Amino acid sequence: MEISGWGRYPKIDAAVTLPASAVACASALKGPGLLIPRGLGRSYGDSSLAPQVLETTELQYFQEFDPETGVLACDAGVSLFEILNVFVPQGWFLPVSPGTRFVTVGGAIASDVHGKNHHIDGTFCEHVLSLDIALGNGEIVTASLTQNPDLFHATCGGMGLTGVIVSARIRLKPITSSDILETTIKAPNLDAVLDGFEKYIGSTYSVAWIDCLAKGTDLGRSLLMIGEHATDGGLKVASKKPITIPMDAPTQLLNPLSIKAFNTLYYGKVLQAEQSRRTSCETYFYPLDQMLHWNRLYGKPGFLQYQFVIPTATGREGMRRILEEITESGQGSFLAVLKAFGKENGNYLSFPVEGYTLALDFKVTPSIFKLLDRLDELVLQYGGRLYLAKDARMTEQTFKASYPRWQEFEAVRRKYHAIGKFASLQSTRLGLA
Repeated sequence: MEISGWGRYPKIDAAVTLPASAVACASALKGPGLLIPRGLGRSYGDSSLAPQVLETTELQYFQEFDPETGVLACDAGVSLFEILNVFVPQGWFLPVSPGTRFVTVGGAIASDVHGKNHHIDGTFCEHVLSLDIALGNGEIVTASLTQNPDLFHATCGGMGLTGVIVSARIRLKPITSSDILETTIKAPNLDAVLDGFEKYIGSTYSVAWIDCLAKGTDLGRSLLMIGEHATDGGLKVASKKPITIPMDAPTQLLNPLSIKAFNTLYYGKVLQAEQSRRTSCETYFYPLDQMLHWNRLYGKPGFLQYQFVIPTATGREGMRRILEEITESGQGSFLAVLKAFGKENGNYLSFPVEGYTLALDFKVTPSIFKLLDRLDELVLQYGGRLYLAKDARMTEQTFKASYPRWQEFEAVRRKYHAIGKFASLQSTRLGLA
């Protein structure tokens, strides 16, 4: 069957296996050929694409929950959506969440996802107590900070290249309300929004929408949205029915003029310098989940998600130079999200480093690849790196220059029988064995 990542670029014909248990996963690994595990397919590029794919969505059961500690044991194919539906009414929330709920626990670990609270709570894997993984030789082992720690650090953020995660134990976060108290601050330029991140560093959640086509004194104008869990108001899961994008949009729908018009309207909708509201956690954390198949907005060719991080020391200068490059190209992003990261963790291929990260969506066109190659050069120049879960075209040279622990990662893969069993289009492109 034909599969792709969420960006719908590239596509591949793959043989897909859906084992229904951890034992079945282990058994499937005893067959010939290379394969890659895959969850709900929400990584954007080619990290979960290969001629043989082992899909984990049938591993879908909660195993155990301790209401005293918030520790949940579950299969790796359980989605964040399912966790929220079950545990928000009981007063528990995800410790870290990406911008979509439609991600499996195994996928969240393999990508070591981050959210709007990295500066406070780190990545998802920093709240994983242990995981069970099926190795390339069919053995199932447990990995944690104390048990097979090298395998744990390689699997967290390892893009499925160490084995098949079959289950995990994670610590949920207690809440007393499912509502979020949100304050939106209007930032007229890049310096203002970065100053805002520093000013509100103590806020639990922070994220900014940024106008990547604004120029001159407006360069980097943004809406900074900070949030805290409300302490009252009940515990509920929103029941609002999402809309569905029924078909591919015309390729000309998203163009520089339409994106510029949207950005102007979106920035202008906030009339005051600062305004507050009470909103649902679904609205604050997952606005795009309210639009099913939103990736169809980019048309049949698909889109490239481009996310990078630049360390704090060079963050302002680097972010400014990259925004200038984008505005000069005229190839703006429809969705552009800016966040501040806290300290990096000890996982070999985990993406975040302390600094600023920007995520952009670009429609696939012949000219976009040249622009992104230029942005790669700037990201490296300012000491940054690209996010593997969003990547579909980074070169081997760029990867190895920006992930200095890749050789340690490969050594762990060799030790635990992953080499010769697990590979993706991405890992092959990046020069991993």
